[in-house]
Amino acid sequence: MSAILETGQPLLRPMLDDDLAEVMRIELRAYKHPWTLGIFRDCLRVGYQCLVYENEEEMLGYAVMSHAVGEAHILNICIRPDAQGHGYGSQLMQEVLEAARRVHTDTLLLEVRPSNQAALSLYHKMGFCEVGVRKDYYPATNGREDALILAINL
Repeated sequence: MSAILETGQPLLRPMLDDDLAEVMRIELRAYKHPWTLGIFRDCLRVGYQCLVYENEEEMLGYAVMSHAVGEAHILNICIRPDAQGHGYGSQLMQEVLEAARRVHTDTLLLEVRPSNQAALSLYHKMGFCEVGVRKDYYPATNGREDALILAINL
């Protein structure tokens, strides 16, 4: 994993139980339908690759990824809302791609709301392609929203 450089470049490191309070603060600010603390704890408990992205002063975001033989799945990835728009999302995605390669991933998958145009733009820029749709996957204000399934071959 990367390390904090003298220039203050962000660091990607394993998420710890002690990080969960700040992860939840970010999650609750970032999403209308956030994950629960229990979901994050379960992800840590079962051994998913849970990562924190931070600079010397603060947590900027996090990612949760599961992996099995040859395939990985980004389950949650988030940059703190007030840190968005500064390139951290691209940097975090690049770090996650590298983390997936290190565990010998051939294909990396994720779901995204079609309404999340900023995320879709980032994922397409990173080389992800749409491979399917999960109907009524996400909770939404007025019912459910589909998920686009995106994949990239590593």
